[in-house]
Amino acid sequence: MLGSMTSNVTLNELGEFLKKRRSQLSPRTVGLPSTSRPRRVEGLRREEVAQLASISTDYYTRLEQGRMPASAPVLDTLARVLHLDDDERGYLFQLAGKATVRTRRRGVQKVQPQLRRVLEHLTSVPAMVLGRRGDILAWNALAAALVTDFSRIPEKRRNYPRLIFTDPAMRSLYADWETAAQVTVAQLRREAAKYPEDPRLIAQVGELSMRDQQFAQWWGDHRVAARTVGTKTLIHPVVGEVTLDCDTLTAHTNPDQHLTVWTAAPGSPAHDQLRILASWAADQNLPASSGWEA
Repeated sequence: MLGSMTSNVTLNELGEFLKKRRSQLSPRTVGLPSTSRPRRVEGLRREEVAQLASISTDYYTRLEQGRMPASAPVLDTLARVLHLDDDERGYLFQLAGKATVRTRRRGVQKVQPQLRRVLEHLTSVPAMVLGRRGDILAWNALAAALVTDFSRIPEKRRNYPRLIFTDPAMRSLYADWETAAQVTVAQLRREAAKYPEDPRLIAQVGELSMRDQQFAQWWGDHRVAARTVGTKTLIHPVVGEVTLDCDTLTAHTNPDQHLTVWTAAPGSPAHDQLRILASWAADQNLPASSGWEA
């Protein structure tokens, strides 16, 4: 009986701690869009924390009410979502009666040397290297000219799925934005199956689900897709409508890294448009990147 009472007390303290930390965060702090609607609660809402952590609102509510324990992976995710420091995270795990061993993190993403060399030699076609979660690890000048100037985007936010759903220019760039966005979600869903406890991937899905109803709907469809080949039609502000073949090559030394290349058949209108775009990119002096760590 005493053990049960002690357990209830710590669960209640855990719930109160979660509630207090939630009240101290603003939507802007966690990357959520601000709205003009008045907020009835101080800080984040329960449903916002739940979605950022990719758990149900009912589950999170029960945690705050001290009605159920939490698993170590959920605690680890909540610690990140609520921006807990090391001491607060340790306290959270102590209240839950869990070991404070951190979830194993995957290594730093660094462009494979072979991919970097290939990218540096690709000067007549747009190309970029994508890593886990769709992070944009490297690109050439022509990719910056075709898609966007990636150098202007903070490194930690250079992520293709994020750009697809948060950058208005990307919606204008794709002639069929919905299909491109759905494929992007399906590719991200496939990666989530490989790395279900990746904290940055969990945070990314939670944020995009909160920001965009279409992302949340398509994520809930559970469709999956691999990065392979396809055809993309873009409405480019410089060269107009251009249809390009899109091929993805996976690095055997690191299957999480993919070289994506846009090409056009020699003599085709699209081939000529790429030449015009290359000339324009040279005039604009758009920077390329040989790789960054994420």
